[in-house]
Amino acid sequence: MDLVFCGTPQFAVPTLERLVDSGFEVRLVVTQPDRPKGRGLELVASPVKQTAERIGIPVYQPEKIKTNEELRGKLESIAPDAIIVVGYGRIIPSWMLQLPNYGNINLHASLLPKYRGAAPIQWAIASGESVTGATTMRIDEGLDTGDILLQKEMAIAAEDTSVTLAPRLAAIGAELMIETLRGLQSGSIRPQKQDDSQATLAPVLKKEDGKIDFSCSALQIYNRFRGFQPWPGASTRFRGKGLSITAMRPASEEVRPLQLLVKDGQLFAGCGDSRTIELLEVQPEGKKRISAKDFLHGYRPVTGENVST
Repeated sequence: MDLVFCGTPQFAVPTLERLVDSGFEVRLVVTQPDRPKGRGLELVASPVKQTAERIGIPVYQPEKIKTNEELRGKLESIAPDAIIVVGYGRIIPSWMLQLPNYGNINLHASLLPKYRGAAPIQWAIASGESVTGATTMRIDEGLDTGDILLQKEMAIAAEDTSVTLAPRLAAIGAELMIETLRGLQSGSIRPQKQDDSQATLAPVLKKEDGKIDFSCSALQIYNRFRGFQPWPGASTRFRGKGLSITAMRPASEEVRPLQLLVKDGQLFAGCGDSRTIELLEVQPEGKKRISAKDFLHGYRPVTGENVST
């Protein structure tokens, strides 16, 4: 099978590596342009580009693809059997969808039709799911609405964050892609239409998603904290300034929403179910991360004092 691989983030790397290791001929890697990063704003290649260059696969980095005649020419000259898309970050145009015999095959990090969109891992955890998974899908012109090819479930552990779950999903997704391509070759896969009535969305995360809503239950707040790591995290305000919560856990003390409780050298914040979250580590605006113990010593919050969104 001759393939073209479109992908950008670290999540896509295991699939690219497994395709090559399994004997598929990846003729071209398409990834996003190098982006400025860090204090020096030096251009940094995507994880997929770095992997492709290490393996020795040609790389193409178009800024746009919809009307890109150079890209179209490259793909038509390769005439791939399938185009593999994993976290590429661009909408695949119709001309590209129609090009390969087996179509454009996407690895999506949820059990579609749940969590269609750009941030399925984050929203699954934030929504309190205990199970998620990976789906291979034939891309159509909708948002993650194409026919399902294969799926595999994975448990979400109570302590999982998006940072810890993503590598495990990437690993099972890579194996699922190999199984999918071999199934398409053998004719053993029967594509299944998605049930749109069961669809949920996982939109791009915004900074505002990290603001803690203390009218929610302690568990809801904790789940959003886990899902939104490392960004946008979880934040509130204390004495008129921003306060990021960088480590927390649900607790059973009963406190009114928004109110702080200082007890036995520990710091708690009241939630909507009259339960609390324990603040284990915080980062005051413009400062470094500090333990709750150091925050208590330095800022001396008192029981009954408020935090706010």
